[in-house]
Amino acid sequence: MISASSAYTDQLNLGLLILRLCLGLFLAYHGYNKVFGGGGLKGTAGWFGSIGMKWPQWQARLAAATEIGAGLLLAVGLVTPLAAAGVIGIMVVAIVVAHAKVGFFVFLPNQGWEYCATIALGSLAVGTMGAGAWSLDNAVDFSFDGWSGLVITASVGVAGALIQLVTSYRPQPAAR
Repeated sequence: MISASSAYTDQLNLGLLILRLCLGLFLAYHGYNKVFGGGGLKGTAGWFGSIGMKWPQWQARLAAATEIGAGLLLAVGLVTPLAAAGVIGIMVVAIVVAHAKVGFFVFLPNQGWEYCATIALGSLAVGTMGAGAWSLDNAVDFSFDGWSGLVITASVGVAGALIQLVTSYRPQPAAR
């Protein structure tokens, strides 16, 4: 007979698995689209240049690699706090350079910051809780969760975003 505690633990691990797979695989596919979708890396770089990124060809590659790499790592639950930090970093940059000026709601023209914030905060939650028992972190006995997971995930994610923004973002002055 399965105890109530065991059933709850299984439900928690299933919930974490679903959340990791959703956030991670969706983001990895988004990165894949930057490389192989419509305009490919050239189109992504062109858009990055138009919004004020200093080295758009490199930023397109970095964004795609971060989305694919962090997304896949988050999905399988490997080095989860760092994977979640990568997701947070990419989402914070997206909010600052493209979505904050639009407003909150994603359904607004040019999309508000609601969706990116949801992805970032979902990743922060996973980084805080840890990947769960059904993860590669658990298989290799790697565990940073709770307060240490929160601190690592939030600080590395926000620091990565700030470094990218300070070194690489040069928005055009607003037309008067």
